[in-house]
Amino acid sequence: MAEPLKQSLFDNKPMEKIKKDPKRMSVERIYQKKTQLEHILLRPDTYIGSVEPVTQQMWVYDEDDGLNCRDVTFVPGLYKIFDEILVNAADNKQRDKKMSTIKINIDIENNTISVWNNGRGIPVVEHKVEKVYVPALIFGQLLTSSNYDDDEKKVTGGRNGYGAKLCNIFSTKFTVETSCKESKKSFKQVWYDNMSRTGDSQIKPFDGEEYTCITFRPDLAKFKMSILDRDTVALMTRRAYDIAGVSKGVRVFFNDKKLPLTGFRSYVDMYVKDRVDELGAALTVVHEVVNDRWEVCLTTSEKGFQQVSFVNSIATTKGGRHVDYVADQVVSKLIEVVKKKNKAGVAVKPFQVKNHLCVFVNCLIENPTFDSQTKENMTLQQKTFGSTCPLSDKFIKQATSCGVVESIMNWVKFKAQTQLNKKCSTVKHTKIKGVPKLDDANDAGGKNSIGCTLILTEGDSAKTLAVSGLGVVGRDHYGVFPLRGKMLNVREATLKQIMENAEINSIIKIIGLQYKKNYSDPESLKSLRYGKIMIMTDQDQDGSHIKGLLINFIHHNWPSLLRHNFLEEFITPIIKATHKKSQLSFYSIPEYNAWKQSQPNQKAWKIKYYKGLGTSTSQEAKEYFSDMQRHRIPFKYSGPEDDEAISLAFSKKKVDERKEWLTNFMVNRRQRRAHNLPEDYLYSQSTKSLSYNDFVNKELVLFSNSDNERSIPCLVDGLKPGQRKVLFSCFKRNDKREVKVAQLAGSVAEMSAYHHGEISLMMTIVGLAQNFVGSNNLNLLQPLGQFGTRLHGGKDSASPRYIFTMLSPLARLLFPAVDDNLLKYNVDDNQRVEPEWYLPIIPTVLVNGAEGIGTGWASKIPNYNIREIVSNIHRLLSGDEPLPMLPNYKGFRGTIDQVMDNQFINSGEVAIVDSTTIEISELPVKTWTQCYKENVLEPMLNGSDKVPPLITDYKEYHTDTTVRFVVKMTEEKLCEAEAAGLHKVFKLQNTLTCNSMVLFDHVGSLIKYESVQDVLKAFFELRMKYYVLRKDWLVGMLGAESAKLTNQARFILEKIEGSLVIENKPKKELIRMLQQMGYDSDPVKAWKQAQEKEGAEEEEEEDTSGPDYNYLLSMPMWYLTKEKKDELCKQRDAKLTELNTLKKKAPTDLWKEDLAAFLEELEVLSLYLLLLAEDLLLPVPFRSVSVKLVIVFPPCSSSSNRWLRKRKRRLPECRCRQSTLQFKPVSKKAKKNPWSDDDSEANVSDSEMDEEVAPREKVQRKTKGEPAPRYAPLPLCLYIRKPSTFLFQRRRRDEMRRNHPGKNVWYCERKHWCSSFPKWLIGSIQPKQLL
Repeated sequence: MAEPLKQSLFDNKPMEKIKKDPKRMSVERIYQKKTQLEHILLRPDTYIGSVEPVTQQMWVYDEDDGLNCRDVTFVPGLYKIFDEILVNAADNKQRDKKMSTIKINIDIENNTISVWNNGRGIPVVEHKVEKVYVPALIFGQLLTSSNYDDDEKKVTGGRNGYGAKLCNIFSTKFTVETSCKESKKSFKQVWYDNMSRTGDSQIKPFDGEEYTCITFRPDLAKFKMSILDRDTVALMTRRAYDIAGVSKGVRVFFNDKKLPLTGFRSYVDMYVKDRVDELGAALTVVHEVVNDRWEVCLTTSEKGFQQVSFVNSIATTKGGRHVDYVADQVVSKLIEVVKKKNKAGVAVKPFQVKNHLCVFVNCLIENPTFDSQTKENMTLQQKTFGSTCPLSDKFIKQATSCGVVESIMNWVKFKAQTQLNKKCSTVKHTKIKGVPKLDDANDAGGKNSIGCTLILTEGDSAKTLAVSGLGVVGRDHYGVFPLRGKMLNVREATLKQIMENAEINSIIKIIGLQYKKNYSDPESLKSLRYGKIMIMTDQDQDGSHIKGLLINFIHHNWPSLLRHNFLEEFITPIIKATHKKSQLSFYSIPEYNAWKQSQPNQKAWKIKYYKGLGTSTSQEAKEYFSDMQRHRIPFKYSGPEDDEAISLAFSKKKVDERKEWLTNFMVNRRQRRAHNLPEDYLYSQSTKSLSYNDFVNKELVLFSNSDNERSIPCLVDGLKPGQRKVLFSCFKRNDKREVKVAQLAGSVAEMSAYHHGEISLMMTIVGLAQNFVGSNNLNLLQPLGQFGTRLHGGKDSASPRYIFTMLSPLARLLFPAVDDNLLKYNVDDNQRVEPEWYLPIIPTVLVNGAEGIGTGWASKIPNYNIREIVSNIHRLLSGDEPLPMLPNYKGFRGTIDQVMDNQFINSGEVAIVDSTTIEISELPVKTWTQCYKENVLEPMLNGSDKVPPLITDYKEYHTDTTVRFVVKMTEEKLCEAEAAGLHKVFKLQNTLTCNSMVLFDHVGSLIKYESVQDVLKAFFELRMKYYVLRKDWLVGMLGAESAKLTNQARFILEKIEGSLVIENKPKKELIRMLQQMGYDSDPVKAWKQAQEKEGAEEEEEEDTSGPDYNYLLSMPMWYLTKEKKDELCKQRDAKLTELNTLKKKAPTDLWKEDLAAFLEELEVLSLYLLLLAEDLLLPVPFRSVSVKLVIVFPPCSSSSNRWLRKRKRRLPECRCRQSTLQFKPVSKKAKKNPWSDDDSEANVSDSEMDEEVAPREKVQRKTKGEPAPRYAPLPLCLYIRKPSTFLFQRRRRDEMRRNHPGKNVWYCERKHWCSSFPKWLIGSIQPKQLL
């Protein structure tokens, strides 16, 4: 076997030829080098985009349909090469501002496209480096361009040096024609077969207008096309319109036809033509030419965010950062508006707002960059745009009203409803869990659920009453659920409020409701757990409001349920009248009043008021439920008028209609009262059913009116009912000592039948006593304790159980007691309570201002200066017109300036200390110190993501009464703030307006006053009438009193003379004798009875008692003495003199006397408060006593003189003088009690009053921590002068007597002062006798 093998190995035979693999490529074929031209033709998508046909939705221009958006099949590469030539023509406008025309022609039959412009031509000169003419260089050779210098800022479309060459490469024929005025030559050259062959250039002399024309025949085969089809031409036509819209000052012709566009705004109109918004209205376009490089239009989009934008005439169909730059500005402003209007509680994000915008942008950007050669998306960062586009406030304001915000809000509502349906709707279940306090009906949720009734009660106590009543009707068909106060007004509530409202969700769950489901079909009611809702509330006006809110809840969400009589109410008596075994129930106050007037012996009936369901006993509850037909009142739907009535009462959009509704009610009520007609009422013994319209217009209107009465003050006294009840109780109590606020609140509730919460009453008392800047100019109660400060706007007041108060000494001077006899008092719970209004001597509504929001109306009146008001009252008394007044707040050190009628600017105080420091020494009125710190200074110090810090530091030096912020900032920031205005930058200016001065007049009608003068005149006219009535009343009263004294004096004199014998005579004979002798029956009693009958207008009752002579026969025996006889005669003569003096006075004189007394006490109180603020007096209650104030200073102390001059300037109303008071020792006299009623003690001469009493020898002790009684600047001594004595400090007197024979004295000549002393004198002066 081995031999043959060996032989085969060494045989020399020719080898067979190896066969070549046809699929194997050589290295040369695998690794190739292409010229740039070959590479472009081989890989066109890198340069011009895809050369394959694509179909997508684009805006095109069709001859028949105009500009429209439709599906288009086109080749992006062909579209790109056309666009390059077109953009080059538009770019020429940036090089030559005189260019005015572009002509575009598309010859479909010959497959020829030309673009011509009359701008500056291409230089027809030979390039010295490349040795070719410039037109041939830039159109016939790749990577040639004039845009390579990146240091040069250009706003043209070309950048990379491809552009027009790509069009040449993808054309079978490409022709360039241009003329140059500078070289006076024209140039023409033709390239063939994808720029592979070049024709000879033709250069001729030229002496005309410059132009450039590019004509080319696209190589359709490379685009897999045989002809320029309809879609491609439509797309190119739209680009012609684009150029016409974005090129300012350029006329564009397409196929020899001028395009009818005058600018970018008219171009945008082509997009929005015949388009409508969600409501069917034409779209509104907002347009602004921001500057010479930016032009923006905005409208509403219905298909997400849309944009049409151009960068240097290039259509950026995919947008870019230039579009984001504009859109973000709009979105940031719109989202603020949307958040304010977004009541649904849905979180709205910026991209969701952007989805409702359609933005058009035409801009010029320096050296723009794109993400590809197709230039569809601009990628240059905003900071290198070379220009900015700050949208104006006018543009933003128009943008918010062009329909975009409404479109966003409709989307928000849709989303909110979707969330609501998902979260809050429920389905029918036999048993439900997780609803506390529900007593479910046994049959609820079962087959008999349609016959079940859910009783909704006002609170837990009412639930207890209902459960007691269910013992009569059973628990199978009745469930009970208590409501916690008033229900939410769902018509105006946000989605968040509704979803988070546990009460609403519980009701939906209990009944089995589904949001927005239509329950028109009676069969649909079977899907509910209860077939009816019965509302069981108090019979007062707040109970009616709860019923209305429940009706509104059902009507807003399920109006179809109202048509099935789904709602009922359970009424209970508000008054029960009992006489022997008879009992009558009344379900409304007017019904009871009508019965009372018709009942001759109504005093024999026992009356009981049922203010709430809790007043009824369990036995009465069983009686109510036993007579279910009487107490169960169904609501019956009567038609569209019911829907309108419910919307009128609760819709925020019907404010004006609600005002008219309440006005008509007040007019009707006033007319009924004027004609003594009974009030219209809803509930009576015969009421079996109600319509929603009747409920709203007869019952709910009472709550709306009472809401206004509780919220809006009265013109006459400037008080709301709660404040008036407090003042009435304080007048009635007439406290001489301070009382705890919590105790006073209980007393007010008892005396004035206050039926609301105690907390609100206590806060009302606190509000009447507050006196910090921005609160009351005249506090009617004294703040004895921490009643709040300007630091927190009064919210920092102490608990009512810790603080005390009492009437201000000005209260009774402002509201004279004698006028109480002229007032009309209300009756509540069968007791006489506060009057309809008090009668102040000046309009207190202007003194302390007013603020309140009711139903349909709101009132806001600023404070005014008391002395200016008094001065204007004097002018009106003299027949002159009142002078204009500016708002004024006591203690406010800023300025209030008038801007226009009823509009004022309220400014704080700020000053520049040095180049880096400012000092804020006053804030605008009602800007509280702590709030200002947290809301203004802290953000300025810390800055935010969008706003850098403005200040570097601030320090606080203010007190509870003053403001002082020292703010540090850089010198540059301070200069900027000063240029912009320090008050504006630091928010130290607010606007005060008097455009809503709405008040109740004296007859209970709401009136809007146009000016402060109108308020003053209306008050003056009414007050003048009551001064006439006061004089008449006083004349009658004094006449009766003088007649009584005259009869008593005559009786005594005749008895002494013996002409009158009364001993041992029968009473009847004695009365007959006195009548025969002409003695009057008790004149004072008779006059008062006449006044009561006249005021009450009651029928005269038979007088069975006969004449009343008790005032004569009951006089004591010692009246027969000479002293008492003379005294009685003097009293008679004094009373007659007083009567005659009064008759001589005019009503205006009475008013002037009241004003003088008020001003006198006001001046003393002002001085007291000043000394208290200077820490010279102890903060004890201010009381009026017959004393005079003398403050003594050392004669040669400059500091004390400065102190005095400063206070004189601050108290111009105090008549002060400096004098010399000589101290002389006098002998000690024994004197009677100076506070005794003895007349002899009251007639001490002035010389006696000025005499001094020797001081006590006791060494006075000093209080720890008080300053030593040395010298100025503090006063050395405070003298309280009484009718018979001086109290002073012995040691200081002796020292001053030795060293200074004469003393400087600040002497206030006043009748009243207080019992407060400098702290360092308390050890010396013993004030207990004065107190």
